[in-house]
Amino acid sequence: MDWTDLHHVAVLAHAGSLSAAARSLGVEHATVARRVTALETSLGVSLVDRRGRRWKLTSDGERIAAIAERMENDAQAVRRAAGGTRAELAGLVRVSAPPALAVAYLAAPLVAMQKLHPALSIRLTGESRTASLDRGEAELAVRLSRPERGDLTMVKLGQLAFGLYARADYLTKTPEASRRFVGYDGADGRSPQQAALESYAKGRPFSFHASSLEIQQALANAGAGIAALPDFMARADRKLVPVAPRPKLMTRDIWLVVHSDLKGAAPVRAVMRCIQDAFASAGKQSR
Repeated sequence: MDWTDLHHVAVLAHAGSLSAAARSLGVEHATVARRVTALETSLGVSLVDRRGRRWKLTSDGERIAAIAERMENDAQAVRRAAGGTRAELAGLVRVSAPPALAVAYLAAPLVAMQKLHPALSIRLTGESRTASLDRGEAELAVRLSRPERGDLTMVKLGQLAFGLYARADYLTKTPEASRRFVGYDGADGRSPQQAALESYAKGRPFSFHASSLEIQQALANAGAGIAALPDFMARADRKLVPVAPRPKLMTRDIWLVVHSDLKGAAPVRAVMRCIQDAFASAGKQSR
């Protein structure tokens, strides 16, 4: 039995479809199909039901996928335990953060830190999705919601304040009843700030939906309407002004999350400290 074949079945079970598993693994869907077939041949059991357009795991496939996932979690635990014993400030530390926060708060401090420790490699990924620390997708994650599951250690970094912003000429020329809004798309379409924006809009239409804060800022900057933006982004944009009277739309807590097995590893601990200092310094400057 080839462990790689077993790993592909575990990812297929987790992803829910052949194409999603292929995207997660960074391979063609034909490769996933070939690996699953190879494992079936090796074990002599049918793991997937190929009838219809969508592959579905058989009962045997579900049981084996569950075992494979436990094996993968154990393998990740071994890796984390090994990482926790290393004292030198070297190796790779992966940080997942919302793109806007990664640009504004993390890029410069992490560059300065890495220059002090050339053997340390940092992979900073700006993403709206929630990277899985249990599955080893990152060592550290900056999140706008407090995780409720997993063996995780969390540190509150501060709060992110959202306000309503638009171009000054848009607000001057557009009657309040005719104003339009720029909203969130994708996973952020269910975010608390989108819900607050919809409540404020009171049924008035959205002219645009966008998948990132940077695109929403650009749309509002171009005169598309009113956007819900973090205050730190809007303050740096000379074309945008707060909607008057300025309502504070909402605030969200910012959390730094690490798997508990890794919090003692010297490289991870050092990057955590750098991130905490960066947010603390930004908080003092904004007062």
